Amino acid sequence: MGRTLSPRLAVLVSGGGRSLQNLLERERAGELGATVALVLGSKPDLPAYAHATHFGVPHATAKASEIAGHLAPAGVDFVIMAGYLKRWIIPSEWVGRTINIHPSLLPWFGGPGLYGHHVHEAVLASGMRISGCTTHFVTGEYDAGPIIGQRAVRVEPNDTPDSLAARVFVAERELLPATVRALAAGQIRMVDGKTRYEGAAP
Repeated sequence: MGRTLSPRLAVLVSGGGRSLQNLLERERAGELGATVALVLGSKPDLPAYAHATHFGVPHATAKASEIAGHLAPAGVDFVIMAGYLKRWIIPSEWVGRTINIHPSLLPWFGGPGLYGHHVHEAVLASGMRISGCTTHFVTGEYDAGPIIGQRAVRVEPNDTPDSLAARVFVAERELLPATVRALAAGQIRMVDGKTRYEGAAP
């Protein structure tokens, strides 16, 4: 009996690649349900490329306008934005096949300029007592695509942006692989601008 081929992923990165490393480790452990086939970065010499090299995954630097041209030759099925900080105007054929993870409970603290520590600083300045992370389908508007899954974390009275970021990232480490597994298994789809679930939400 032939082996069933798992969906192939391209992961877009702009920094150290902690989420990429997490996905690659989950894949190696047989916990992802998909194969990371390509890593594309927004600039040369990103630390994230070291993770791709370690796991034997091809990587390249590409302008946002060049991303789509890399996907078909690599046989990519889905695109995962994992700390990617450039705006990609997504071609229609990749809408519904591209997801992002954001370090807040969208629709709170999303949009232009709200990424990384800027998000956590805004959460702390607001006085909110909870934060978390969100996976969502990517559309043409920043952080506004249909939500797929969320994880909440407490905001502690003595939190700093660093301590809150660390707690949120623990949640991200579980939510992103769970979302990828559901996407790869056909359990979530984007239909008429909404997320349709064929099973439990990630």
